[in-house]
Amino acid sequence: MQFHYDEKMPLRILDEGEFWKLQESEHTVVLRELVPNLEEEFVDALAEWEQAFAQTQGLFVRYIEAVIRSCNRVSDPLMRQIRELVTFSMEQSQQFIALLNQMGSDSPAFRSNPTALAVLNHIRRESEYFIGITEALMAKALI
Repeated sequence: MQFHYDEKMPLRILDEGEFWKLQESEHTVVLRELVPNLEEEFVDALAEWEQAFAQTQGLFVRYIEAVIRSCNRVSDPLMRQIRELVTFSMEQSQQFIALLNQMGSDSPAFRSNPTALAVLNHIRRESEYFIGITEALMAKALI
């Protein structure tokens, strides 16, 4: 991870968030497709998460556009909004991780499918990575 973005750091954080929310949205599809006998409650939850991640990704895109329009002269109110979005997105990922943990422990469809369980654990680690890298970027950017 490179930390030499300086005045472009808000844009770097937003790019990272946009990318990972797309990934998490796609991960919900992968899990549903990988386990065709997945319990309905988890299928429904994953479908809801897919939409939630897509909405958050859209917010990241809007803020990226706002930062670009500002010519990297990000106002304090915009910086606060970015901070709030990033914080929200990390909390969102934490909640998604909780669902993944629940699926791994409570779903017979996952517990009986070692490959699917390995994919689920990989997806969980990727969401954990997003949280970690975002925390590091925010600390570096002091936003």
